[in-house]
Amino acid sequence: MTKSTSLIRQSLLLCAILQVGVLCGQALGQSPTLGELTFPNSGAPEAQAAFIDGVLYLHSFEYEPARAAFQRAQEIDPSFALAYWGEAMTHHHSLWDRQRPDLGEAALQKFGASPQERAQKTPTERERGFMTSVETVFGLTEASAGKSKLERDVLYRDRMRRMYEDYPDDHEVAAFYGLSILGVASANREYAPYMRAAAVLLPIWDDNKLHPGAAHYLIHSLDDPVHAILALPMADAYIKIAPDAAHAQHMTSHIYTALGHWDDVVAANLRGFNVESAKTTYTEVMSKEERHYTYWLAYGRLQQGRWDDAEELLAKMRDRLDNGATGAERAYYGAIIARYMFDTEDWNVFEKWAAPSSVDIPTAHYDFARAFAAARLGKVEAARAFAASIEPGGEGNPEIFLSEDEVRILRLEVDAIVALAEGQNESAVSLMNEAVAMSRELPFRYGPPRLSKPTNELLGDVLAEVGDNEQAAQAYRDELDQSVRRTNSLLGLARAAAGLGELESSKDAYQQLRDIWHDADEALSWVDEARASASASLQPSERP
Repeated sequence: MTKSTSLIRQSLLLCAILQVGVLCGQALGQSPTLGELTFPNSGAPEAQAAFIDGVLYLHSFEYEPARAAFQRAQEIDPSFALAYWGEAMTHHHSLWDRQRPDLGEAALQKFGASPQERAQKTPTERERGFMTSVETVFGLTEASAGKSKLERDVLYRDRMRRMYEDYPDDHEVAAFYGLSILGVASANREYAPYMRAAAVLLPIWDDNKLHPGAAHYLIHSLDDPVHAILALPMADAYIKIAPDAAHAQHMTSHIYTALGHWDDVVAANLRGFNVESAKTTYTEVMSKEERHYTYWLAYGRLQQGRWDDAEELLAKMRDRLDNGATGAERAYYGAIIARYMFDTEDWNVFEKWAAPSSVDIPTAHYDFARAFAAARLGKVEAARAFAASIEPGGEGNPEIFLSEDEVRILRLEVDAIVALAEGQNESAVSLMNEAVAMSRELPFRYGPPRLSKPTNELLGDVLAEVGDNEQAAQAYRDELDQSVRRTNSLLGLARAAAGLGELESSKDAYQQLRDIWHDADEALSWVDEARASASASLQPSERP
């Protein structure tokens, strides 16, 4: 570990203690604050606290501490059926598309060697329903044996629906049923199943504003620009419901990102990173969640105009490349440098921060950014060479994986910028229109724009560069419908509208930028442009 990494780590840990307080609380032996719920069961009274902690952690996708809590409950009461159900459920990460049937089965076999034996040892019909459900998801029932993961997920959802029909007032049945709907729908996001999940979950929220699953799963159900405003109360509440769950703190930023609340995005991911890094002993490998939160934090910093802070995060990730970084860490570095380059429009960023030639960066974002930068610098042959390296897939969380269709769009974007560099304006516009048409066929993805240079935004940039401000303004508006208050699109719209003489539209966009960049870096020239243009449109008495 280098000295710079150590210093960053120490500052983050100190920040965690001061801002979150989780280390102090746990050091004093206090129970973690994770929310409140009621889960009737037949376990021993002495095992209830550990079991409830496990369920609370489970609802916030804190799978490792949940597993430890369920195992504590088993130690206290070896006959506690639902403690084994809970441990098995920690190996079913429905929204992360991860499932370990072998480990899930191993957890259940500690209670009984077969579904029949487990059923005989499970005291109540309702508890047997939970056990059968988790056996279904791992392919341990007659109906689910030999099925694909998606088929098992569908069978699990249908089994939970039957439980929900049998126990309509049971909050835990409803919560896990709602999550099962999302688990099936997340493969190809469509509004209808997400709204069905929300309909199941809202009554829990209405009855118990401290239920972590209700808040968490409603955020997932509504984390798109159309519906996110409905989940703002849940996001604001979830911060306080589960301050000791790192994922809960980060999760609120799904809604804040969808609404363009950049200060809240940054605060949420700082909290998430701080809790995550404070709860475990540091190793040279960043945890999956730390990488995840750093990625979102970098995007939020860029939107705030806090480019120096974003560069510090980039430097931290770059430093790790020299310290045995995992494939996932290297991929996140590639995604972060791409975000930094496109949002700052610093086409020379690779001169300072490029990975060593011996280090593989397993994400399409990295090669795409290198190709794009080369094209912008007029290095057409280098751009084509880098573009040939853009491949689908990658490592890290699914948020930075790119499909073959998405990679085709990236290649079209590079081709368009190469055409622009060669003076082929009509070809550049045509290629970008083709890319936009392809992007409309992709399923919606939550969070930072799926492509590090959003396609409508780049179309706007190309149109503005060739002098078509009218179509450019429309392209920026189309991007802002999906990427609310994204600063590069707002800036493009402000400039294009000004070029058309649409001063009110320009003023509104500049004013939004001025508000977003209230604490931006002093040296950021775009901030000066926004402030001057917004103020110039105001009457003298309205100026600050």
